[in-house]
Amino acid sequence: MKIARSTLIPLILLVYLAVMSYIGYPAYADGRTSALYYFGVIATTIVVIILLHFNLKHRERLRRERLEDMEKAESQNEK
Repeated sequence: MKIARSTLIPLILLVYLAVMSYIGYPAYADGRTSALYYFGVIATTIVVIILLHFNLKHRERLRRERLEDMEKAESQNEK
């Protein structure tokens, strides 16, 4: 089964975010980074990843509809 691009790319980015959050946590725990900055960056990144997911889903739907329309037009031209 093929994983849709609209699912795969956001999942990879979420894993990347988790790793980077883990790497940055010691700076937050030591007080070198404020809670607003640390969690703000995480929240903003999650929002962007969610928006990317919906954008990619929309593009996939448009592409699928365009391909279906092209196939329908080809079948009507053959008649």
